[in-house]
Amino acid sequence: MKSLRHAVALAAPALVAAGLAGAAAVFATARRVVTPAIRRNDTVILAVDTGAQTIELGRTPDTELPGRYGLFTTGTHGYVKLGAVLSADAGRVRRKLLTQIEPGARVDRDAAFSGWYYTAPSELHLPWEAVLIGSPAGPCPAWLFPGEDWSTWVIQVHGRGTTRSECLRAVPVFHALGHPTLVVSYRNDGEAPRSRGGSYALGASEWRDVDAAIAYALRRGAQRVVLMGWSMGGAIALQAAVSSGRRGAIAGVVLESPVVDWRTVLRFQARESGLREPLPQLAMSALSSAVTARLSGAEEAIPFDRLDMVARASELEAPILILHSEDDGFVPADASHALAAARPDIVTMPRFSGARHTKLWNYDQTAWTDAITAWMRDQGLSVPLSGR
Repeated sequence: MKSLRHAVALAAPALVAAGLAGAAAVFATARRVVTPAIRRNDTVILAVDTGAQTIELGRTPDTELPGRYGLFTTGTHGYVKLGAVLSADAGRVRRKLLTQIEPGARVDRDAAFSGWYYTAPSELHLPWEAVLIGSPAGPCPAWLFPGEDWSTWVIQVHGRGTTRSECLRAVPVFHALGHPTLVVSYRNDGEAPRSRGGSYALGASEWRDVDAAIAYALRRGAQRVVLMGWSMGGAIALQAAVSSGRRGAIAGVVLESPVVDWRTVLRFQARESGLREPLPQLAMSALSSAVTARLSGAEEAIPFDRLDMVARASELEAPILILHSEDDGFVPADASHALAAARPDIVTMPRFSGARHTKLWNYDQTAWTDAITAWMRDQGLSVPLSGR
């Protein structure tokens, strides 16, 4: 008995330490979910040929994609635009530079690959103005691109860890259809005001800033709006579609690589990061509990049930277009397909593959543009040619 007590005495600190380490891992995982992300370098620049205006990058599933992209760099240039893939082997990809890099320029090795392409509204060569949207979080900066049909506005919502620039690719599509486009910011995105805790609510509170943008459009003469959400912006747009007191004015929702159900996304990302159950489930449980949410970095408990738009599919009323690559690589298309299956009466989901996350425009601009244009016209949301 004495030896048993001695063994227990020795084991107890180890068990406590293991429990504390496990709890720390759970809370750290949960905190990463709700903490606004910073851009991380994910690409290596191997060489720049200023004579040929080409750049060589380490080969990854993103850097080998066909199409036009951007690259966040440091040195002489903060951002360069990339064109077609010219050659590739097992370890490197050579692409055409669409931003002129002069001889002698310094371009550092580490970079971040981006689907943005455009970084500022002036690059679109369209009229625009900077406006402020008064939201419950405070004044949120937005870009307003005028259109011919002021009765129908498009409101674009960017994704997690990005800014409004992510949305610029879609502005010309809606401009060609005659619609004004309002590209908005929302709390804790680095441009709009910071909330007290400064954390994401994954759409559960951010939708109120989009609701304020809907109110702004209605005050400016809009009779109806189309919401477009990118990635987490899709989750925010869907929450506005079911929660806004102005949802009757929402004539349609366009979702680009959307988060439709956070639990599906977070489990996928956990597996990709090498995390195994029960850690992801414990992290989500910590975030969803009022007792442990703040220890996890959230201001309030995250209502994962309320954010599950497959389960709430019956509450959706406006027609929805989902643009989602089958091999997204970051936000799996499973929940998008589930939503399309649950509401085939309102959901249109053309098939895309190969494009990866939020890069459908970059990968196949024509197919992406045609899908939006056809859907808008099918919903009666384009300006007739006779009226333009």
